[in-house]
Amino acid sequence: MTLIRYQRVSTAGQRTDRQDAALLEAGCERVYTDVASGRSLHGRPQLAAALDYARDGDTLLVLELSRLGRSLRDVVSTIDDLRERGVGVRSLAEGIDTTPGRPEAVLLVAVFGALAQISRETIVRNTREGLDAARARGQRLGRPPALTAAKRDVAHDLLAAGRSIAATARGSGVSRATVQRAIAAGVLPEPTYAVATAR
Repeated sequence: MTLIRYQRVSTAGQRTDRQDAALLEAGCERVYTDVASGRSLHGRPQLAAALDYARDGDTLLVLELSRLGRSLRDVVSTIDDLRERGVGVRSLAEGIDTTPGRPEAVLLVAVFGALAQISRETIVRNTREGLDAARARGQRLGRPPALTAAKRDVAHDLLAAGRSIAATARGSGVSRATVQRAIAAGVLPEPTYAVATAR
């Protein structure tokens, strides 16, 4: 049974002193430290290494659960995956221990899962309500059009003046593909510039 210590700070300017003092008292055999945001596991190679190293009977020790991720869903997923492998998680700040074999471990994981589900449903509901309110106010939703009315007018004038599609795109601040799509859709006129022919 190995006690694995994981700690994370978000930026290189932050120090791990506070985490060191608390975690050292617990006496860990292996230590992994990341200097990265908690948003993505891909940006936390040391956490990935700690999770990969952990074996049945081991315990991953953190100062607080937020070190495992910034969303409740990520934290619950990590704890659940480890528990299925027989690996426990201990958080000193929250006083939580999901070590397999402890009677309260199953209950804790179930509570975490329920909280994560509630969090997901709340986010979905709030997003839906926000979109409905925006539609009711007449706001346009989604990505703004690449060819705004002002850019369309500029592109129209450039094409009418005989400029090429490439020059029109540069002059109106959009891509050539945007200009070509607008021409195909009839939003912009066909280019009138003369095409040189080989002799």
